[in-house]
Amino acid sequence: MSEAQQQRHQQGTAYGFLAYLLWGVFPLYFAILRPAGPWEIVAHRIVWTLLLCAIVLVVLRDVRWVVDLARTPRRALGVAGAGLLIATNWGIYTYAVLSGHVTEAALGYFLNPLVTVALGVLVLRERLRRPQWVAVGLGAAAAVYLTIDYGRPPWVSLALAFTFASYSLLKNRLGITLSALRSLAGESLAILPIAVVILVWLGSRGETTFLGEGTGHTLLMVSTGVATAVPLLLFAAAASRVPLSTVGLLQFLTPVLQLLIGVVVMGEHVPGSRWIGFALVWLALVILTVDMLGAAGRSRRDGRRAAAAAAAEEAAQAETAAQTPAEDAPRDPDELDESLGQQPRCP
Repeated sequence: MSEAQQQRHQQGTAYGFLAYLLWGVFPLYFAILRPAGPWEIVAHRIVWTLLLCAIVLVVLRDVRWVVDLARTPRRALGVAGAGLLIATNWGIYTYAVLSGHVTEAALGYFLNPLVTVALGVLVLRERLRRPQWVAVGLGAAAAVYLTIDYGRPPWVSLALAFTFASYSLLKNRLGITLSALRSLAGESLAILPIAVVILVWLGSRGETTFLGEGTGHTLLMVSTGVATAVPLLLFAAAASRVPLSTVGLLQFLTPVLQLLIGVVVMGEHVPGSRWIGFALVWLALVILTVDMLGAAGRSRRDGRRAAAAAAAEEAAQAETAAQTPAEDAPRDPDELDESLGQQPRCP
């Protein structure tokens, strides 16, 4: 790895670490947005995120893509569907934080990679390697165990895992390849009407807190746009600089921090029996991660072998070409005359 590549990799790792760190401390951020409820927070998050993205895009003079997107209904509907899924995910997560279910939310993000793999099989008909089957099986066993332990399915965990995995799947399936900034702007624009309806409805019931809890609270609500956009842009910068395997490892920082905040900072009680369910999920993730790293290593080795073989073949072809006289090379005039049965030319 060259010095420039190493520096790029280090930058990408730092960006990824910061992105997942910020996502990991979201429970602390959303907790200080009280007394706003989860849907008011989500609505403001949509509005201020869209406004921030719009300002940046206008400054960059990057707005033509909106017209192009509107002219392709399939992609536009895909962006709208993705926006609806991610907004639902935001709402469930905010509800979990404000209602004292941070540890259950953390479990959802631990489950997310396993649900993503499972949806790949069910929807995309992907073929799994044996370790992946084992990991998915352990994840399913953990869900069953926790259902028994809770006395109900862990709805918050499952809803978070499935909405985010479905969001990723939809974007992959429809080939939505917008940049992070464009994607966030497009999704926010698509679901803006929902945010407006929520705010109008809350206002009609006298339940909005935006202007009624002081300047500090108002500024905090406005800051939800920055809090949404910055980690996503950091993640996009990381994903373009480091291998997917590195991003896959960094992603576990978020639920680990959420779990620690839920237990240590917010004082949520986790019975001893429930840790067994967490342990099953962690074991599944270890298996999945080891398999992912092994597959990435094999892919890199195969790539190096293919590159080496191509280089060797190219060198052999060049050597052969150098040793073989060119067919159209000019011949000696005397030899040419003799070959035609003529007398040699006089010197």
